Amino acid sequence: MRYVARNRPFVVRKAASSWPSHKKWNAAYLESVIRSSPVNVAITPHGNADSILHLPDSSALFVKPFETTLPFSIAQSNIRAQGVDDTWNDSTYYLQTQNDNLRGEYATLFKDVPASIPWARIALDQDPDAINFWLGNSASTTALHKDNYENVYVQVLGKKHFVLLPPVEAPCVNEKAVLAATYGNDGPPDSTLHLKKDMVVKIDGAEEGEEGQYVPFATWDPDRPEEHTTPFSRYSQALRVTLEEGDMLYLPALWYHKVGQSCNAEGLCCAVNYWYDLDFSGGFWATSSFVRGVGLIEQQGRRGNA
Repeated sequence: MRYVARNRPFVVRKAASSWPSHKKWNAAYLESVIRSSPVNVAITPHGNADSILHLPDSSALFVKPFETTLPFSIAQSNIRAQGVDDTWNDSTYYLQTQNDNLRGEYATLFKDVPASIPWARIALDQDPDAINFWLGNSASTTALHKDNYENVYVQVLGKKHFVLLPPVEAPCVNEKAVLAATYGNDGPPDSTLHLKKDMVVKIDGAEEGEEGQYVPFATWDPDRPEEHTTPFSRYSQALRVTLEEGDMLYLPALWYHKVGQSCNAEGLCCAVNYWYDLDFSGGFWATSSFVRGVGLIEQQGRRGNA
């Protein structure tokens, strides 16, 4: 509760190792429970869903994945194939719907995890707003971003590698309004399973003749610290942590995080996370917004002077 009150992340090693999910979940079990039920699949050419794509003319796009529905057995088969085959040359598949999917799309698995985390229910004074199931392989990454949720992240299969920046470092991340786009498929209708060579970037709304939509997003990457910087980026003090199977991370609201992952021997990386609503009534939200705003004003001033 002291760490939560301070908005500080922490890891509880092996906190979930006794859960049924950690004793039973593997490729065979997941397929036996979910079978060929249709699931939403995010597909990208390089595992870069919901990320910044820097263009040769120095502009950038915020690119979302191509989404389709496939039988779970086919989706998991493709995830595993890429996870164990270094010569895989097709698209990257990720099961990443963030809409409380463990109580919806993957409800048959929900019995294997607790409905709430006891310490989080006490410290945050609420039950989770959403519980999500994630399944992918080491090709998928999550770009630096923040969420308006308190997050309890539990690693089930494989490993997750987090890079964390506190809200006070908002001026370091070079947030910009970036034109939104989505990966699309220009191949034949039956080419869903082999999209890589056919995937193109489509500006959202362009085909309907609508004006482009802009999304505020961090354009600086702490793993490429010399690129797309602000005057404050060099002062960033990123925290790095790897979650092993059974580990639990408390990721406070508004902390920037970038995530990579490593597969297990079956070519899978699987996790469950619990989202709890942020309390907007105290001083934390106002202070974080003020720091972010100061950084944005300074960046706009420098661009105007240039």
